[in-house]
Amino acid sequence: MNNLKLLFGKGNSIGQYGMIIALIVLLVFFSVTTNGLILEPTNVINLFLQYSYILILALGMVMVIIAGHIDLSVGSVAAVVGIVVAQSMAVWDFPVWAAIILGLACGALIGAWQGFWVAFVKVPAFIVTLAGQLIFRGVNQIIGNSTSVPVPDAFTPIGAGFLGDFGPDFGFSNGTLLIGLVTILALIIIEARGRARRRKMQAEVPPLWVSIVRTGILVAVTLVATYLFGAGPVGTSVPIVAIILGVLTIIYGFVTKNTIFGRQVYAVGGNANAAVLSGVSARRVNFFVMMNMSILAAIAGMVFVAYSGASGPADGTGWELDAIAAVFVGGAAVAGGVGTISGSIIGGLVMALLSNGLQLMGLESNQVQIIRGLVLLVAVAFDVYSKSQGRPSLIGGMLRQFQRKDTEQNTVAAQQPRSIEDQPDKITLP
Repeated sequence: MNNLKLLFGKGNSIGQYGMIIALIVLLVFFSVTTNGLILEPTNVINLFLQYSYILILALGMVMVIIAGHIDLSVGSVAAVVGIVVAQSMAVWDFPVWAAIILGLACGALIGAWQGFWVAFVKVPAFIVTLAGQLIFRGVNQIIGNSTSVPVPDAFTPIGAGFLGDFGPDFGFSNGTLLIGLVTILALIIIEARGRARRRKMQAEVPPLWVSIVRTGILVAVTLVATYLFGAGPVGTSVPIVAIILGVLTIIYGFVTKNTIFGRQVYAVGGNANAAVLSGVSARRVNFFVMMNMSILAAIAGMVFVAYSGASGPADGTGWELDAIAAVFVGGAAVAGGVGTISGSIIGGLVMALLSNGLQLMGLESNQVQIIRGLVLLVAVAFDVYSKSQGRPSLIGGMLRQFQRKDTEQNTVAAQQPRSIEDQPDKITLP
């Protein structure tokens, strides 16, 4: 158990690793049942193109759920921003950059409107966003006159474009190879700097094998991803939307883990009264969480319109359910206060992979929806039941025996007499 803690990090959620295991199991299962079709480069690239907007929504939805709220309006917000952006370019002759700024501004304005009702009027977010779902769906229909509005070709790359290629032809996308190489170097440097920082602070430094294995796993995953994205048909590579998603994931991961605002979101979601007594402005947190969600919904809406080539009256239908499902499957707590950015991305990938794999197996869309709903229900029900019984997660239960052995060994070691020289003189970072 101690080795597992060293390898994955003491502060990480076992449930999150359970979802990684589930993702791997799904990959193996669908690789067998689809004769490897699910891991074909073309399919992997299309998977990111088709589901990227859900993953973008999940980044904002996890913060909303951590804060103890829910947002049912994200699909309608994405749709109304999409039609506004499409109209601005097709009818009002806005340049692409101005249309994007207009879309972000619309998302921020809508988010401020909903955040005001939640934070200052104290209307439950469920009601506010349910009303927003109806309001903005109607606005979308009015602006677009219930018809599709095409967007110019210059706008489509953000949703359907790929990283440009360059240099000699090696049979792979050189741009993808470069990104893969930079990512691998970054992983090695981050691990090395982390060890150096802990050594400088006289903190406990994990054994060298831990760093080698942990970095090796991440490097192997990066190499596989680089191959899948780089070995696709000519003219394809890493989708631009995947780069946008990656940048947003890094930003929001940093915000939730390393900023005061991120800690305040967890505090408000865990116990709002205690957070207020500690000096946290719950109004401010709730306001910005709701506004941030609408901004990300605006980005998702623009990405989808760019991928589709037009804004349609049915855009955004059901998106809020997909985003919520991704967050809960990724380990967020129904009651708030618990959840991670990485867990939500993994949960979103699990749901996307499940849909894609079942479709490749030949199942009808109605059957796929039933299975996805059952997966969500079982995942949340198991989490709620385990917590009500004071039990660990499924993976935690599997590791409980190892934990008991470690506890017994530590107890025996603590009973042994120790000399002054044996006393610890270093601190351990949490």
